[in-house]
Amino acid sequence: MITGKYPTLRLRRSRKYDWSRKLVQENNLSSSDLIYPIFLIEGKNRKQSIKSMPGIYRYSIDQLGIIINNVIKNKIPMVALFPSTPNKKKDKIGTEALNEDNLVCRAIRFIKKRFKNNIGVMSDVALDPYTSHGHDGLLKKNYVMNDETIDVLIKQALIQAQMGCDVIAPSDMMDGRVGKIRKFLDKNKYHDVQILSYAVKFASNFYGPFRDAVGSKKSLKSDKKNYQMNFSNSDESLREVALDIKEGADMVMVKPGLPYLDVIQKIKDNFKIPVLAYQVSGEYSLIKNGIKNKIINEDCIVESLMSFKRAGASAIVSYFALDISKKLKF
Repeated sequence: MITGKYPTLRLRRSRKYDWSRKLVQENNLSSSDLIYPIFLIEGKNRKQSIKSMPGIYRYSIDQLGIIINNVIKNKIPMVALFPSTPNKKKDKIGTEALNEDNLVCRAIRFIKKRFKNNIGVMSDVALDPYTSHGHDGLLKKNYVMNDETIDVLIKQALIQAQMGCDVIAPSDMMDGRVGKIRKFLDKNKYHDVQILSYAVKFASNFYGPFRDAVGSKKSLKSDKKNYQMNFSNSDESLREVALDIKEGADMVMVKPGLPYLDVIQKIKDNFKIPVLAYQVSGEYSLIKNGIKNKIINEDCIVESLMSFKRAGASAIVSYFALDISKKLKF
């Protein structure tokens, strides 16, 4: 309730100086709020640029030491790993996802051996980086099968946990997969491995550069609307989150981020659970190209990240994480 009126009440008083603005600032952004995504590529001594994501690269595993050292130095608590699987290793059923020597598994082992628990490691559980058709699950007559896909995902999740992954992140949007993954992990004594569910993942048009980065863009012949959420819906997100919490999710993700700030806020208001936002590749590239073409300036990055915090996000997966953390005072 507002009491008082102008000229007695002057809200600009607290905006006059930098110190007074800081004193009444409602939200803060620090490196601890950020998760840095890393794209992986086969080979040695490789750092490969991604045309659709200026400033972002694919790295061979032997290059990860430099990246992780920078991440730790800048107080970012976790990295997320995404593989660019060679086409020759892809097939219709995503066999490579269950290979203990695939890119993600080798990267997890490398990071955990060298850096122990000084950094958290998150990896997606989904088949799209490994399937020749680019979908997140097993395909039959152009429809992604739910239960048959889950039978593969639980094995993929266990393998990643065995490699040392800290946070398993099912990003596939199959119904019931969180509960079955939790049960399978617990059965195999991985009680402490966390599950970050992509509970609210929309069939968005902002994923293009990411699909380019992991090599699934050209192979994907149709859309993912029969399993990812309709971007016209909001209330449905509450149902998705409620189900995943009941099944054992420790955290939930909203993806993409900026177009769905209302959804982040709605989930945070209804559930007392950590809500993460993913500032996806399309958002990154739009902002990055806007800065490059001098349409906007770099301060827009912090402004965009702060919007997630204002909406209620506990943390943000962002390709800006490493660069922007250097400018934040931890």
